Amino acid sequence: MTPSQQETDLIIGAGPIGLACAISARRRGLDPLVIDAGAIGQSIVRYPVGMTFFTTPERLEIGGHPLVCSGAKPTREEALMYYRGVARAEQLRIRPYTTLVGLVRDGRGLSAQVATRIGEERIQYSRLVLATGYFDHPNLLGIPGEDLAHVSHYAVEAHLLTGLQVVIIGGKNSAIELALQAYRVGARVTLVHRRATLKPSVKYWLRPDFENRVAAGEITAHFESTVETITPTTVIVRTPNGKQEIPADRVFALTGYRPDFDLFRRIGLALDEEGRPHHDPATLETNLPGVYVAGSVTAGRLISEIFIENGRYDGEKIYGDSASRTKAESDYGASPRPIGE
Repeated sequence: MTPSQQETDLIIGAGPIGLACAISARRRGLDPLVIDAGAIGQSIVRYPVGMTFFTTPERLEIGGHPLVCSGAKPTREEALMYYRGVARAEQLRIRPYTTLVGLVRDGRGLSAQVATRIGEERIQYSRLVLATGYFDHPNLLGIPGEDLAHVSHYAVEAHLLTGLQVVIIGGKNSAIELALQAYRVGARVTLVHRRATLKPSVKYWLRPDFENRVAAGEITAHFESTVETITPTTVIVRTPNGKQEIPADRVFALTGYRPDFDLFRRIGLALDEEGRPHHDPATLETNLPGVYVAGSVTAGRLISEIFIENGRYDGEKIYGDSASRTKAESDYGASPRPIGE
């Protein structure tokens, strides 16, 4: 394992926020390197196939590049096309499938230890931006059987579920979207949700569709219910009417996600009780000199506070002067999260 010799600004995360940070750096004459443990826009890659954003396209744009879509709101596929197109137009240096392992401080300066498919290496950096998001780390249920091969914390293309008995755990947009898609390709769908009703943030076009399918008996829904055990063939659920054993060929535990707190602690970031890294709100620099945070990781467990619409301005806070930081803060404040997102 040898360190790369030339110092560079290093951005961890090639999602919309990481790309926006890289554009802010490029506009100031820098040539940052962006790495990601997955593909460009990996979090969007994990969205259900064909998903439609609640947000209108102009609020997802970065670097002044227009997002053109066929409808009023972009789909998952249109967003992926857009962000890889922006990366190409801006000539951003991106190394996908490269994972940050840790940070090294020695006589040669500051280095990031990263892992690739062929081994580990060190990349010397002058400034490091953590824009890692949260979608790679699902909230685990902590129940027997959660690690079985037919259990997933991410949606799949619904076509793969045709003819299967599918149990979906959760009540947010991803769970409702997959339930409807799976039903429409011929799966027998059961949804289990621990609350009495769906969350208010469920997209307005999904809620009536789902509720009508439940009322018609086409999708089974257990509210105020929790999964106790997953077996190779069933899911055992505690419902208000007692325990039920539900047949299941595939199980989707769509129970939310969190930032990589283990990585943050390992590299020495100070966190508060909500998992928020200590940082200067004006510049986003953390307690580690030269290390910055951007996007949803600035909010720790409170991931619903930061999203593409406002996190896309964080690069201006990191790389800009006082005027650009003031404008970024103003733009951030003018970007409330829409209900249904």
